[in-house]
Amino acid sequence: MPSRAALAFAILLAAAAPIRAAETPEPIGIALEGFAYPYPVAYMPVTLNGEALRMAYMDVPPSGAANGRAVVLLHGRNFPASYWEPVAKALAGAGYRVVIPDQIGFGKSSKPIQATSFDDLGRWTAALLDRLNIAQADVVAHSMGGMLAVRLARAYPGKVARLVLQAPIGLEDYRLYVPPVETRRLLEQERGLSAEAYKRQLVSNYALTRPEDADPYVELRERIKGSGEYERWLRSFVNSYQMIYREPVAHEIPLVTQPTLFVMGARDHNAPGRPFAPPELRPKMGENARLAEELAGRMPKGRAVVFEEAGHMVHLDAGPRFNETVLKFLAE
Repeated sequence: MPSRAALAFAILLAAAAPIRAAETPEPIGIALEGFAYPYPVAYMPVTLNGEALRMAYMDVPPSGAANGRAVVLLHGRNFPASYWEPVAKALAGAGYRVVIPDQIGFGKSSKPIQATSFDDLGRWTAALLDRLNIAQADVVAHSMGGMLAVRLARAYPGKVARLVLQAPIGLEDYRLYVPPVETRRLLEQERGLSAEAYKRQLVSNYALTRPEDADPYVELRERIKGSGEYERWLRSFVNSYQMIYREPVAHEIPLVTQPTLFVMGARDHNAPGRPFAPPELRPKMGENARLAEELAGRMPKGRAVVFEEAGHMVHLDAGPRFNETVLKFLAE
């Protein structure tokens, strides 16, 4: 029986064979050219300090009776927007219009050399809603997308109706544990990361019970390595770590006024930067379910649910239950 992640990434697995030591996967462009997404992809032009970029997104119409509402899905750092397909299907089936952007620096969007900020990503996401004539939307966000969702809700409160934060990072200020790391060191480390080491990293960081669930992400990363613009992709990817580190949102979360639901996996102890922290501090990091419950209790309209069977990938680990929980919350 195929694993949950394999089902969610059937397109990717069909496009490329599993990695073997004796094989070199077919290269793919850093904007995932030639890699099929589950829905048509459009692009919005944006600029960053004069640099012309484009932001990819999918705009999925309701497949059930339209309810006149829209949901924006915000992806995590290691994932293309296409991994939202199972959630998008459930939302569209319930009558929602579903907008699924690739943030600048990720997926099919441009990879800038310049550093971006959560304020940049929030501004472009708000501009996308304007472009699509969506005055207000619900937001469902995962991992790094949860940090962006908090900034979006705080900066553009009128555009965000309700928030679902699925296993978000940023529930603690990583600067309290992790010293600053030079970008040069991060580039060298990421450049030298083998497919096997990256898979171990995903299995460990995301508490994957099935190691094969990491294969689609590993495959995609290995194919990007063959691109002539890989160094540009690498710089953009490393810049996103620095963005997460230098722009904590934990202090802002209690100030979010919109109804907010944390959906956490009990096995999720992901904490960016933990390997760089002093050994005695590492065990104190990544108590994400507990942190979510504590933060929800400090919010005007926050609450948290914890799925005992799930890790960091809640919408894949517990797909039907996750979809049911989200739809119920959005309908309140």
